[in-house]
Amino acid sequence: AAPAGAVAFGVKHTEGVSVDVLFRGRAEPEAVSGTGARWPLDEGTVLRFSMSQASSEVNDNKVTVSFYAEGGKPINQAGVFLTGIGISLDVDADRDGVVEKNSPNKASWAWGPEGHGAILLVSCDKEFP
Repeated sequence: AAPAGAVAFGVKHTEGVSVDVLFRGRAEPEAVSGTGARWPLDEGTVLRFSMSQASSEVNDNKVTVSFYAEGGKPINQAGVFLTGIGISLDVDADRDGVVEKNSPNKASWAWGPEGHGAILLVSCDKEFP
């Protein structure tokens, strides 16, 4: 999706986003630190971005890719707004009828009436061939 005449690109991102540049033929990605680095626009180059926390509001993070012509002249920019969604599987780990997000009993399991930990029942039969 680079504009015609672009030979290099640079990436900027907000603090809540991690960005890596993956080059074809290289095993390890290169982390983007936001220092104004530029990379050659080669076929097979991939930008990988992620967020490690949920957003506080919609579109609160952004990745901007700047494209450059020969000699470093800026051509155009493309941007992506991101919203991190938090997903958690919470359980009634101490079996008191209340689902708690930070129950200390989530990490272990004990049998009996005074026990704790989630009880998971899995249907493993083959209802549909």
